[in-house]
Amino acid sequence: MFRLAEDQLATWASRPDRLPLVLRGARQTGKSWLIQHFGERFEDNVAVANLEREPGLAACFASNDPAAVVALLEARLRRSIAPGRSLLFLDEIQAAPELLAKLRWFAEDLPALHVAAAGSLLDFALADHNFSMPVGRITYGHLEPMTFAEFLLACGEDRLLAAIAACTPAVGVAAALHPRLAELARTYALVGGMPAAVADWAEHRSFVRIANLHRDLLQTIRDDFGKYRRGVDTARVAKVFAALPRLVGRKFQPSAIDREEKSRSLKDVFRLLSLARIVTPVRRTTANGVPLGAEVDERYQKVCLLDTGLYATMVGVDAAAVTNLGDLTLVNEGQLAEQLVGQELRASRPFNQEPGLLTWVREARNSNAEVDYVLQVGTRVVPVDVKAGATGTLRSLHMMVLEKGLDLAVRVNSEPLSLSTVTTSLPVGEQRSFRLLSVPFYLVGELPRLVRELDSSGGR
Repeated sequence: MFRLAEDQLATWASRPDRLPLVLRGARQTGKSWLIQHFGERFEDNVAVANLEREPGLAACFASNDPAAVVALLEARLRRSIAPGRSLLFLDEIQAAPELLAKLRWFAEDLPALHVAAAGSLLDFALADHNFSMPVGRITYGHLEPMTFAEFLLACGEDRLLAAIAACTPAVGVAAALHPRLAELARTYALVGGMPAAVADWAEHRSFVRIANLHRDLLQTIRDDFGKYRRGVDTARVAKVFAALPRLVGRKFQPSAIDREEKSRSLKDVFRLLSLARIVTPVRRTTANGVPLGAEVDERYQKVCLLDTGLYATMVGVDAAAVTNLGDLTLVNEGQLAEQLVGQELRASRPFNQEPGLLTWVREARNSNAEVDYVLQVGTRVVPVDVKAGATGTLRSLHMMVLEKGLDLAVRVNSEPLSLSTVTTSLPVGEQRSFRLLSVPFYLVGELPRLVRELDSSGGR
């Protein structure tokens, strides 16, 4: 399979001023596979030091002289590690997180050597370390589950992906291709983007197999709970984890999980699950301008899970029983749609930018409003509202446009791409004209590009 992050790795590898790369992401998203597969481009291939499988390898880093470290690793790994021709990959570095501090010496004294590191639950080490991090001497990359674009590639739908990449706000995807793309987006919502699930679907096209694979992945996630932190109550973690699917798209409220538990304890577990990247907190922003992250209310957080396929399995969608996706009606279809859109928007961020999601919520008597997601595209604030079907009221979107003085808003639904000029329709007060970009689910990953092209074309 091809991961779009390979292009980012190629850019990193080609830079003469590159720094050691630390790849971050949730378990089972393909971090190790990506780096090792990319390493095949090197003349002498990739030298893998798996610090979990061989903990004794950490002793090779006792010196602060990277040349001495490399000499010891060559002897232990029984292979040449040549600067400029090899990639040194420190896999499962969370088993020896103090080695992250050692990467500064590679940046300063052996910059010609390509060095990359990755590990499961690495964010725990980064958030709670007792060693000096080499600030300015390492760079980060972030890997998400496979996107819809990568799903298309894995399924051999290269031409459909090319049609998506070629569409513009003025000229969308050909009408003849819309039904097929909509069907594939619906399939992706159930299969998800976990690499193992995508690979299995590409080969077998069996929902029975996907359902079983998802259950295995979910059990693997549960098995990790004991690794989170010493003294953590794994039963409490399991309780919060089990409750998260019904909270997707909603504010995280401890009382919705267990009224008998202490609120702070459940919030701490939510933070741990966020560090494990099983859940992404969707934080509230006032959206008064850019950067959006400058005005964030950390007390208000909605829920977006790691993967739409895992979400579907957790809420009990029996994918094995699905024979006609077009006839599938879900009582939680709105949540599934919001999960899918959040996942695609999260992955559309730059490779070196930590994934995150923002929402806009107005809490006022008789005037509540909530816009599902808010994007920053350049200097523009872009509200994004998700509708599971073709129709749905846009009252909250209109309210935000009027209150923030915006001239562009996005609606995601099942209809083809369209651009129209509309006027806010609120019961009282002034009205405002704005452009409404209606985007189908299969184009959500292209949304930042479409907004930029809309601006560069002068709104046409």
